[in-house]
Amino acid sequence: MATQSPRSRSGFAATPLAQFLAGTAGRTVRLLAGVVLVIAGLTWLGGTVGLIVAIIGLVPIAAGLFDFCLLSALLGGPLRGRDVRAAGRR
Repeated sequence: MATQSPRSRSGFAATPLAQFLAGTAGRTVRLLAGVVLVIAGLTWLGGTVGLIVAIIGLVPIAAGLFDFCLLSALLGGPLRGRDVRAAGRR
């Protein structure tokens, strides 16, 4: 029976994209993207569609502030940014 390498066991969390998203730069990008979505939804789009876009924009803001990565969780990795960063160090 072959053993898996630590990289294959950690899956998406060990990839460069996951490491970027879990790092300071990735968290900043998520915060900014969320702010852009909220502003766009409330000012440029308006109405019901704008409100929906603004609410969706709160998700990346929360992810950046509270250090979680939904993309990692959706792809089978850990949710917490700290765990994603740890998977990249293995």
